[in-house]
Amino acid sequence: MGYAQLVIGPAGSGKSTYCSSLYRHCETMRRTINIINLDPAAENFDYPVAVDIRELINLEDVMEELGLGPNGGLIYCMEELEDNLDDWLTEKLDDFLDDDYLVFDCPGQIELFSHVPVLKNFVEHLKRKNFNVCVVYLLDSQFMTDVTKFISGCLSSLSAMVQLELPHVNILSKMDLVKNKKDLDDFLNPEPHMLLSQLNRRMAPQFEKLNKALIDLVDEYSMVSFIPLDLRKDDSIQYVLSQIDMSIQYGEDADVKVKDFDIDSDGDE
Repeated sequence: MGYAQLVIGPAGSGKSTYCSSLYRHCETMRRTINIINLDPAAENFDYPVAVDIRELINLEDVMEELGLGPNGGLIYCMEELEDNLDDWLTEKLDDFLDDDYLVFDCPGQIELFSHVPVLKNFVEHLKRKNFNVCVVYLLDSQFMTDVTKFISGCLSSLSAMVQLELPHVNILSKMDLVKNKKDLDDFLNPEPHMLLSQLNRRMAPQFEKLNKALIDLVDEYSMVSFIPLDLRKDDSIQYVLSQIDMSIQYGEDADVKVKDFDIDSDGDE
């Protein structure tokens, strides 16, 4: 059985930075993970890329040859990936061992995980290949400054949860950039009544029933809980990783892989 994280979230939410920091953290722990790039527009990486979708298709080439814009070109690229699940992707996945741990760094276009079926079919393919998969949804903490943005972020995450039907870990990214963390306290451990009260104060009276329905929806799906991630702190990264590992049952059926490190002649690592 293999294990996988599907790292998604809006553009600019810090997905690639998360993958890079996670790789370095696991390397320090002498734990092996393999990061796979699924963004056909990506150019630079701060982590070793185990598999790169650009070996199959490249966004720049698609835009030039087909005359498509960035969004249309990216959808075309992802549909090409979908058409090659049984060929190109299966060949790449077969290179990994049964209990390898994969991290998929995905594009940030929200339609890919809200209503376009590409990632849904991608996930189903991973399941058929005997992978336990968890969605890691990143939301930029810089946008969590008021209740309307918080609800918007929750509903976006909920849309991905309904579409992909996978265990879901929501991460509040870029906490290292937050100047006053007290501003986020109301959203890290919010009370539904407090959220409803704030929404009603911000919006016209005719939206009160809609506000209550939104808060009830978020509350019933437990979507008001985000894990803050400060990439400067190893214990913050480890806590997030432990929550993800628990959701895919990593470690219950497999030993943590340990890297082989060279030992010098003095016997020091």
